[in-house]
Amino acid sequence: MLDIHVIRQKANEFQEAANQKRISIDIHELLGIDDRRRELMQLTESQRAARNRRSKAIEAMMREGRKEEDLAEREEAAKQQEQLKQAEEEFRTVLTAYEALMLLVPNLMSPDTPIGRSDEDNVEVRRVGEVPEFGFAPRSHVELGQQHRLIDLARGVKIGGTRQYVLQNYGLQLHRAVQQLAYDLLLDKGFETLDVPVLVKEQTLVATGYFPANRDQTYAINGEDKWLVGTSEVPLIAYYSDEVIDLTEPKLLAAVTPCYRSEVGSAGRDVHGLYRVHQFAKVEQVVLCRADLTESLVWLERMTANSEELLQLLELPYRVVAVCSGDMSQKNYKQYDIETWMPSRNNYGETHSASLLLDFQARRSNIKYRDEEGRLQYAYTLNNTMVASPRILIPLLENHQREDGSIYIPQALRPYMRGLAEIQADLEV
Repeated sequence: MLDIHVIRQKANEFQEAANQKRISIDIHELLGIDDRRRELMQLTESQRAARNRRSKAIEAMMREGRKEEDLAEREEAAKQQEQLKQAEEEFRTVLTAYEALMLLVPNLMSPDTPIGRSDEDNVEVRRVGEVPEFGFAPRSHVELGQQHRLIDLARGVKIGGTRQYVLQNYGLQLHRAVQQLAYDLLLDKGFETLDVPVLVKEQTLVATGYFPANRDQTYAINGEDKWLVGTSEVPLIAYYSDEVIDLTEPKLLAAVTPCYRSEVGSAGRDVHGLYRVHQFAKVEQVVLCRADLTESLVWLERMTANSEELLQLLELPYRVVAVCSGDMSQKNYKQYDIETWMPSRNNYGETHSASLLLDFQARRSNIKYRDEEGRLQYAYTLNNTMVASPRILIPLLENHQREDGSIYIPQALRPYMRGLAEIQADLEV
């Protein structure tokens, strides 16, 4: 959890961050509970010390045969023990309240984070690529998917219920191709790649900052302390939990995993097609670096650039936006989203997200390193979506469609598609 001393020093800033991120917490209430926690801690410690002294005194009286004094002291010891028990019970109650509130305290926001209430208030940083102008009525990815037998939504719903799908034939090949291209790009940039568990313990989600806020977005395994992750950021950060690591050079980690989200609260939103589904795959980047703001901001830009490079190889128009306060999660200090043009929406749609968390996760996960003076410090952590599929198939299919119904395959994907240059209009699979 965050440092209570820092929270006390910057109480107004933390309250403002909570207000802007729409997190219901009263920082001054937390500080009042912390005051009582400290008082009770001192009280119980002093009462335990007094009890121990009286126990030694009673032992001495017994050895010396001072029975009357011994009986009187035993009566006082019983009263003292009852007082200690009451103080310990109150301490546990106050400690529980303190820890619950501490888990709600948000990270502070960078000074350049835009102030706003929703994604509509995010601020465009740059726009790359030309939005296509079709000389015909463009088809949606759903129509293209059905036409070419790439996507079967009806049978996906039959098998798994709402927001499920089946990828078929070249649809599955594209799904795997974009992941492999993203994976290879990260390999070339020196990332260590890991195959990590997607079933994790509840404490892992708490330690990485996803619980308690996102509990309703996460699938639980009934009868077990296991949860399905919505991003491999969780196990990648947890990989170094409770360790002192060497950060002479930053740790660059990547994983390719299935991901699962319940999408609670999104009823009626983006129900058509592949935009918001329960099961998907992600190639994720995670960086752990020293507690140096300048260095960490450099890595935020680099990780965002990695995703932009992928989109440029996919020949897709996109824009980068600075995420505003009301659209930012509890754990983030600074965040960029990348939105790719989706003709069926006649707008840009989010496909990537890059975040700097300072030491928010490292404190919860107990990830430390030694600085130049040998002192233990908490690391800084960052994460970024390299690619998420099948959502990326929406702009990939829609932007590269042709009037005759064929679909162009970008050059960078062709080695992963067995040399396929286009999905033909008259294709029979």
